[in-house]
Amino acid sequence: MPKRILIGTVTSDKTDKTVTVLVERKVKHPLYGKIIRRSKKYHAHDESNEFTLGDKVRIEETRPISKTKTWRVLDRVVAGGVQAIEADLDVEAAGN
Repeated sequence: MPKRILIGTVTSDKTDKTVTVLVERKVKHPLYGKIIRRSKKYHAHDESNEFTLGDKVRIEETRPISKTKTWRVLDRVVAGGVQAIEADLDVEAAGN
């Protein structure tokens, strides 16, 4: 049986060797026919802790690694990351 491969966004990298990946899919509502988004979070194995928050990654189904981890990260599709915005508080305070 082939292994499933999904694409999602890393939402958490706080645990050691594990990332949480949010996978979104679009489905048609059975009665109304409107396209709606469904999402699910998967815990994926990241051996070297190289994937960070905001990265778009491919995950592959694998044997159970722990109680909640049955996926592993294959590779990074698009690098993301959180952008820090610096604010110059002295200039804003002087303007008042």
